[in-house]
Amino acid sequence: MNATFSPPAAPVEIDHLIRPSWIVPIEPAGITLTHHSLAIDKGNIVALLPDAEALQRYRPRQVTELPGQVLLPGLVNLHTHAAMSLLRGFADDLPLMRWLSEHIWPAEAKHADAGFVRAGTLLACAEMLRGGVTTFNDMYFFPEAAAEAVLQSGMRAALGLIAIEFPTRYAVDADDYLTKGLSVRDKLSDKPLLSFCLAPHAPYTVADKTFEKIATLAAQLEVPIHMHVHETMHEVEESLKLHGVRPIERLRRLGLLGPQMIAVHTVHLEPAEIELLAHEGCHIAHCPTSNMKLASGIPPMAAAQARGLNFGLGTDGAASNNRLDMFHEIRHAALLAKVASLDAEALGAHAVLHAATLGGARALGLEAKIGSLLPGKAADLCAVKLDEWLLQPCYDPASHLVYTAGREQVTHTWVAGKLLMSAGIPSQIDASELLDIAGLWHTRLIT
Repeated sequence: MNATFSPPAAPVEIDHLIRPSWIVPIEPAGITLTHHSLAIDKGNIVALLPDAEALQRYRPRQVTELPGQVLLPGLVNLHTHAAMSLLRGFADDLPLMRWLSEHIWPAEAKHADAGFVRAGTLLACAEMLRGGVTTFNDMYFFPEAAAEAVLQSGMRAALGLIAIEFPTRYAVDADDYLTKGLSVRDKLSDKPLLSFCLAPHAPYTVADKTFEKIATLAAQLEVPIHMHVHETMHEVEESLKLHGVRPIERLRRLGLLGPQMIAVHTVHLEPAEIELLAHEGCHIAHCPTSNMKLASGIPPMAAAQARGLNFGLGTDGAASNNRLDMFHEIRHAALLAKVASLDAEALGAHAVLHAATLGGARALGLEAKIGSLLPGKAADLCAVKLDEWLLQPCYDPASHLVYTAGREQVTHTWVAGKLLMSAGIPSQIDASELLDIAGLWHTRLIT
């Protein structure tokens, strides 16, 4: 009997094949691949496979060769106030409550309108794309204006529907904030790059009645709750005076703790509170640079990690950082965890890269779409150049990403397979427009 002959399958046409020196896929955890390619079609990852096999299996319309570079998922900035880029350096070297009450809140009362938010968010988007950030979680006023800037940039964003008890130029009370925010969510529900969070500002600015309404809305709409929690000891002490319990216990009693909770900062946590947050499936947005600059303290992230708490990294706003630079956050997070725990093995390179990508995606409920390089996920990516002389020698690309490289080494940023930044230049934002924006608002603010 003659054996049936099966000719080799013809190569499959795809949009794009990327061939870097190294790939850090995040999933599976703790590995760095060499001699591998990433295949992309229609904005999604279709395969991660050895170079030779990729060339046999696929016929790409475009091939990007990245010698000396490492490819990894786009970074997720889990907490920022993007529009506050226009307040970068506006009031430095002050503790949090003086910084807010004497400088930031008065400036916002005078200037923070829809135009301010649109301009500041566009500036922030360009800065984040330059540094390999593909998704950010925002908390600010006028979310529709922020959305306009995000859509112009081509980035992915989770927009916070802020709630606070006092009036601003955006809304008059907590109900007004929520009503306006939910209207924006309904209006923009068809935008695939946008998602939404309920964003009560903090326990010290939101009343019980509002929290109860937010807990109900979060359950009904299946959206995260994004809020500042335990940022300073002053916040904790005031809660004990006013409510008789620490803020996290107050939130537990009001039904806000659970997998939908993204607790931002969480600097001052007792062991029982770490246990409670882990038991409830909450997430933490760790903002190490802002915590240092405002002298808020060092959160016990080694203990949180040991308990299995999921956490991501955030820059906070440029007014309190002063950079939307996730490479700073990655390095500071790793170093602070070690010095605070007196354990050099705490929060190693792969663990902190996980936090900056998949940890943030999981907190936002987007882990099925972004955060790692599994087939089927969106091609949200960044490439980092590691072969420059000042970075040599390189023994471990993952370690180099954490302790050696910076955002200036980011060469490419893609969102859903679309190249949004290369050679330091965003593709959908005019750099001269950014300079005009910054100059205009600088003049208004100093005047």
